[in-house]
Amino acid sequence: MFSTDDRQFPAALAAALALPFDYDDGNGVDFEPFPTFLSGEETTDWFRAWTGNAELDGDSFRVFGKDGSGGYAALWLIRPDRPLVDQPVVFLGSEGETGVVARDLGAFLWLLAGGYGPWEAATSYEPEWTPRHNHELTAVAERFAADHRQSAVAVIEQATQEFPDFDDTVMELCR
Repeated sequence: MFSTDDRQFPAALAAALALPFDYDDGNGVDFEPFPTFLSGEETTDWFRAWTGNAELDGDSFRVFGKDGSGGYAALWLIRPDRPLVDQPVVFLGSEGETGVVARDLGAFLWLLAGGYGPWEAATSYEPEWTPRHNHELTAVAERFAADHRQSAVAVIEQATQEFPDFDDTVMELCR
């Protein structure tokens, strides 16, 4: 399983999150990356508050960023004995939104390159919003995940298909 002390960004995630994300008054990506994963204690505090369940811990998540309203993006440690780069990326919104936005870190890089952030991938609240391809993030995706190349829409569809019960799984933990 995973060490609860493993809080180092994989190189690919560090490279992507080092680049700026432009919100552009609601026309860009609503994502604020953190400089490091949240600590285990911070993740547990957040997950308990999010679910209302004081019996939980946050060991199944590595939180690496948030949207403007406080929803969190994280790696979900659901694949035992697999490295962080092989874990799905999820979004847990401040208003209860949930979604698996990418099957693994390589797919997430292509999601970002396609102009989506975690919030945009997990929700459909802004029907007028249009993704804008990001050339800098494309270079990161090509460097770290050339073999994962696909459209952002395909990334989202594959993640949703592989983990159709994520919302139910999380909601069962809520009190």
